[in-house]
Amino acid sequence: MAGGHSACPADLQLAGLCDLRLDDSISEGLVELEAELHRIHDQPPTAEGGAAPDRVDPASEPTRPAEPPRDVCNPENPTVCAFEGAEPEPPAPGEPTVTLRDIASFRPDVASGQMQPDGWAVVGLPANFIGRASVETRSGTLLGRPAEVRFHPVAYRWSHSDGGLVHSADPGATWDDLGVAEFTTTPTSHAYAASGRYTVDPTVVYVAEYRFDGSAWRWIDGTLSLPAPQMNVLVGEFDTVLVTGDCSAVRDGPGC
Repeated sequence: MAGGHSACPADLQLAGLCDLRLDDSISEGLVELEAELHRIHDQPPTAEGGAAPDRVDPASEPTRPAEPPRDVCNPENPTVCAFEGAEPEPPAPGEPTVTLRDIASFRPDVASGQMQPDGWAVVGLPANFIGRASVETRSGTLLGRPAEVRFHPVAYRWSHSDGGLVHSADPGATWDDLGVAEFTTTPTSHAYAASGRYTVDPTVVYVAEYRFDGSAWRWIDGTLSLPAPQMNVLVGEFDTVLVTGDCSAVRDGPGC
């Protein structure tokens, strides 16, 4: 080439462009030309019947890992999450169809909750939230007949006043129970971005089943979301949060 240019790039040789005599201003565009050829080679054949570029044999390409199965264990479908094949069953002969509206007078105890640290958090570090709910059975009169209704907690939600929303099919667990250090992120934790006072509104999602006069249990279609008591959280910077006692006695305590 004119001007003693370096060897022609391999892609330009294949394209037959190395026989052209390029001056200095044109040769400076070799890198752009080579990139353009790469782009063209990656395109499928044109409608005019142009030859298809060399393609890698699909059989020689590494096999992509199979997509993991979609997790059905979520607050939008908690029945499947908690009970395999728990489709609502039709009522037994002679029994009425029961709906969530019919069991309005039956309610489980108000769920409780816990957070770590207790009532406060550090800006940018996870605060851990734990739900407290259990399976409960209530007896009474349902559609004019003696009946029992059993409630199963299947999902938990924490709505934070900073806009955060945490969903979990699990109630969560303390850092000690999980075997991790304090301020470790958990599936039910939340980190606050700024100092201030915040509130948290926990909700427990239940599915319910019923039975008349000691008959077989039958699931009720739908889910029931019941609030737990609101929690208050004071969030501060690491060097200003209250410490948990005397730092001389608890040297590794928060704030020490």
